[in-house]
Amino acid sequence: MKAVLALADGRIFTGKSFGASGEATGEVVFNTAMTGYQEVLTDPSYKGQMVTMTYTQIGNTGINREDIESRGLFLSGFIVKEYQDCYSNWRATMSLDAYLREHKVVGIHGLDTRALARRLRDHGAQNGIISTTDFDPESLHKKLHKVPVMSGLDLASGVSCSAPYPWTEGSWQLGSGYPQVDPKSAQYKVVAYDFGIKYNILRCLVDAGCAVTVVPATFPAAEALALNPDGIFLSNGPGDPEPLVAVQEIIRQFIGKKPIFGICLGHQLLGLALGGRTMKLPFGNHGSNLPVLDVASHKVEITAQNHGFCVDLNSVAEVCQLGHENLNDQTVEGIRHKSLPIFSVQHHPEASPGPHDSQYLFGRFVEMMAKARSAA
Repeated sequence: MKAVLALADGRIFTGKSFGASGEATGEVVFNTAMTGYQEVLTDPSYKGQMVTMTYTQIGNTGINREDIESRGLFLSGFIVKEYQDCYSNWRATMSLDAYLREHKVVGIHGLDTRALARRLRDHGAQNGIISTTDFDPESLHKKLHKVPVMSGLDLASGVSCSAPYPWTEGSWQLGSGYPQVDPKSAQYKVVAYDFGIKYNILRCLVDAGCAVTVVPATFPAAEALALNPDGIFLSNGPGDPEPLVAVQEIIRQFIGKKPIFGICLGHQLLGLALGGRTMKLPFGNHGSNLPVLDVASHKVEITAQNHGFCVDLNSVAEVCQLGHENLNDQTVEGIRHKSLPIFSVQHHPEASPGPHDSQYLFGRFVEMMAKARSAA
């Protein structure tokens, strides 16, 4: 079936449909990862976006029920060069096409994704529409004019959990899958705020010796503190952090009371809670092969990233110092408070998908909680 992708700047790409049929709109971004499309699909941080994979062949490892990162698919559309319906993987249970149809996600393949990625790189991420029913450029662009831009959108509220729950699952092990860990054996208690949290973040916290309670995005600070946690974790998530004013106020109530660790949107929200500013990046950073400098150790890490906004370091310079720097565009990849046990990173140390270079950061969080406990 024919499908088209129309961009807000007027460019039209023609391809073939896979996944669900119909129409989908969202901000078009590109992801440079060579593997891990299933984890990309199930990352809630992509809500409101249509993801272009720059790696050519997608679908050849199928879909399995273990490599999911959330309770569903939140992205608007999926764009690939060559969709492979014939899959081969010992854990696979279904094709990518069937998976997208099951979750009503529109896909398009057979178009020039290299040309599309270059256009987004040169002109910035922009809204787009995929359609399998309407191929008229004028009609498509009228529909696009009604789609809001990403800046100013609160999308985290739509992907957060609705009630607190405990997380007891550790990292996957060959032959036995995901182990269940008794929270009573954990050394530290962590309250994890869910703005679109990925499962592997929670698994890494459990692996690090934490008993984790996941709470909704607007869970009152007083109720979180009543759980007597050793630390507060702020998760990844979609959209613009600035509209989440209530969340920023909640975070402020933890500053100086508990160690805090933030990732991605949680990092941006922490920066805003500390009095800083955030800004929209031209096309963002999405992939699993992006170099970052750890300022403290002077080591370069290859990281997984997925964000369209970043923290302005100058806006928090009075209280924070640079923790990590993106070596591609020199944007802020992490901050550390100058006097309090607080730090955050823009990239994804849980590495799902991606390299494991940054997983030590969960250990750093545990060290902060240990010091805070001993000083109490």
